[in-house]
This record gives sequence, C-alpha cells and structure tokens, in this order.
Amino acid sequence: MPNKSSRHQTAVMIWLAVAPTLIVLQLLLGDLLRDAPMVVRTLITATIAVPIVVYGLLPLLQRLRARLMEPS
Repeated sequence: MPNKSSRHQTAVMIWLAVAPTLIVLQLLLGDLLRDAPMVVRTLITATIAVPIVVYGLLPLLQRLRARLMEPS
C-alpha cells in the first residue's frame, strides 16, 4: 500500500502552492484590479489561481514529496 501523506503534510503542500501563487497574482494584477469591487477581485484571482495550484503546483509538490520520502 502506498504511503499516503498526512493531512498536515497535505495542508503544508497546499499552503506552499497557494501563498506564492496569490502573491504573484497580486503583484501582476493588483494595479489592473485595484478599482474593482473586492468580490470581483477575489473571483478573478481565484479563477486564475485554482487551476495553477491544482494542475501545476500540487502535482509538482506531490512528486517532490514522494522523492524526499523514498527510502535511501
């Protein structure tokens, strides 16, 4: 049976993917979205961030974690 990551490890991986993604998006889109209502800014940012995290960063972090957890 494969070694499943704990909820704590999963939470850390998600945080490591989400936080930098949101920071970069804010830096890139902040001026463009500055005058938009908060709900609109949030929806736009989430619409861009979620696919980046789910399809790009999390699989990368999961592969990295699997390599680090392999017995030597």
